[in-house]
Amino acid sequence: MQGEAGARPDGDDAYTYKGPKQAKQPRRWRKRIVLVLGVLILLTLIWALLGYLAFRSGVKDANERLDPLALRALTPQDGLMFSNPSTILILGIDVGGRLREGTTGRSDSIVLIRTDPDEHRLALLSIPRDLRVDIPRHGAQKINAAYAVGGPTLAIQTVEQVTGLPINHVVVVDFGTFGDVIDAIGGITVDVPRKVVSNKFECPKSTKAECERWPGWRFPAGEQEMSGKEALVYSRIRVNQLDPSESDFTRGERQQAVIEALLDETVSFTTFLKAPFIGDDLISPLATDLSAEQLLQLAWVKWRTPSSGTLQCRLGGTIADIGGQSFIIGSEENVSVIAMVTGKTAPQPPR
Repeated sequence: MQGEAGARPDGDDAYTYKGPKQAKQPRRWRKRIVLVLGVLILLTLIWALLGYLAFRSGVKDANERLDPLALRALTPQDGLMFSNPSTILILGIDVGGRLREGTTGRSDSIVLIRTDPDEHRLALLSIPRDLRVDIPRHGAQKINAAYAVGGPTLAIQTVEQVTGLPINHVVVVDFGTFGDVIDAIGGITVDVPRKVVSNKFECPKSTKAECERWPGWRFPAGEQEMSGKEALVYSRIRVNQLDPSESDFTRGERQQAVIEALLDETVSFTTFLKAPFIGDDLISPLATDLSAEQLLQLAWVKWRTPSSGTLQCRLGGTIADIGGQSFIIGSEENVSVIAMVTGKTAPQPPR
């Protein structure tokens, strides 16, 4: 019958035209998808803001813990760390508590990080703590004595003199609480190149008799998850009972591996999810001049640097006994090592 709604013109009443109704369905689904995505984006931004606020609060405390004199010894950063090279000095000391002005003690670990964002390069340079150098106004001593006699200020001046590199930023790490950071982010993954059995230090046993029977810390070869305590012990082992040829140079390599593993985990998605709860804890063992924004820029540079763009090297030399003390006398090859760190020459395989 003509004129009735939904009837075909040829009179077949079995057909009902539903074109307009079907067209509305996809629009409703698109609106729902857009709404869900909008809510997720909003929640992500709120979560990131909460994490940043916690992180910024911790960084502010870390800035206050750094000796103000150290700021004068630093070479100002040229532009943003996003796009300009930067040299960062990391000093690890064992004070067994939060850093504060006037904290003394020798630097147990000395590492330079050199970033080159344009080339997507990141270089880690270990400086052996027994390296014999001229400390300004204090004569020839082991380089780790610079922090003991003059704090981070003198340590900065000494490392600049030894390497010829202007230092833009400094980070002092309290090894007494360093493990807490690693535990807060859920541990780190470290690739152990060869099996290690340490000498007897930092015994985990409760009695003296148990420690006497204890063989030492054991680390099998290969990738493995490490807690804060394990990572700290691994980075500080000086004697491997399975390989007497290992030295303070090998110890520096282990420290680099732990630092790089920590950087990798810090910029991971898992840490982002925990940020509102651990943002402050991440900075608690540090004293630094770096602002929250600069640390985020450094994290971005690390995230954009491929593993092939990360260079690990060290200053070398020969071991010598001087006045009853064991020193490392720097070699001429260290000039070439510094050139590799700055990108002036191509990286060479270790000898």
